[in-house]
Amino acid sequence: IFTGRRENVAKITSLDELPVIIHVKDLAEILSISLTSAYCLVRSGQVRTIRVGRRYLIPKQSLLTYLEK
Repeated sequence: IFTGRRENVAKITSLDELPVIIHVKDLAEILSISLTSAYCLVRSGQVRTIRVGRRYLIPKQSLLTYLEK
């Protein structure tokens, strides 16, 4: 269950340890890209998201699917 609290993804050493839902800032850190580039991936639909108000939430499976491409 998503609690709204962000875990520090910098401490994560394996994709298995990722939370079920990540934020765009986390996506940028995981992929070692800029926040702007992460938003480009999200807005282009290359990484599937769930939109909640103005926030983009990224299911872990969406990140894994993107990495498999």
